[in-house]
This record gives sequence, C-alpha cells and structure tokens, in this order.
Amino acid sequence: MTRLAISGHRGLPQRTTELVDEALRAELRKYEGDLVGLSCIADGADALFARAVLDQGGALMVIVPAANYRDKLPEDHHPEYDALFERASEVVQLDFPDSTSESHMVASVKMVEMADQLVAVWDGKSARGYGGTADVVSAARERNIPVTVVWPEGAERD
Repeated sequence: MTRLAISGHRGLPQRTTELVDEALRAELRKYEGDLVGLSCIADGADALFARAVLDQGGALMVIVPAANYRDKLPEDHHPEYDALFERASEVVQLDFPDSTSESHMVASVKMVEMADQLVAVWDGKSARGYGGTADVVSAARERNIPVTVVWPEGAERD
C-alpha cells in the first residue's frame, strides 16, 4: 500500500486547474496496487488530488484541521467537499475549534507523517502565509519524506 499526502495551491485559474488535474492524474498512474490519498480536501489541489485518487480506485483519508474547517472554505466548494468527504474511507478530525493557519499546518504535518510521500502542487515560491505549500514541503523534507513537485508547464498563480 502506498500512502500519498497532498499539499498545494488554492484559488487556481481555470486553465491552471485543468493542467494540474491532468498532471496529478499522470503522477498517480505511476502507482500500482493499493493507493491511499491523504487530503484536507480544500478547494484547489487538495480536492483535485482526492478526486483523482478515487477515480483511480484508491482510498481517501480525509484530515479535518478544525471543527469549523468546512464552513471557512469557499461556499461554492462545499458541494465538492461534501461529496469527497462522503467517499472517505477514514476521517481524522483534529481538536482545533477554529480553522487557522496553525490548525492547517498541524493537519499538513500529520498527513506528511502518515504518508510515504508528499505530492506538492507548488510553483516553487515561498508560502504566502504560515502553513502554505512551501512550509509543508519543508516539513516533509525535514522528516525525510520524499516530495514530488507537480507544477506543469503553463501553470500560473495570480
């Protein structure tokens, strides 16, 4: 069984979303046998990864950083969040009451520590705030967890 965690950018432009989805699916095809994806299923890379894992026949483990996490995500993402959450084979709920940068980073570190590898949808730039993708990549590398960066040619962030 291979356990892959995801960290990646949110709020991606439509064309970048399409490029990232295609690149994530290509990356996941490299893994044969039992695949478990670990994700907080936020909008953007997290949800794209989770959907790709499920479409490939893998299992989804959802890490929920805080009690009000879903409510703090963009409202238009709630239907996708709910659909993915319902398909999770396991849910790990952290004890934070509020969805904050700290709770997100703790959730990301927990995912990394439970995974064999981190897949990072990352433009290679510094995090825009504590707990961003760059911070999660650093945490994985500090723990000697392999990191695969996915940032396809033509992808952009605003």
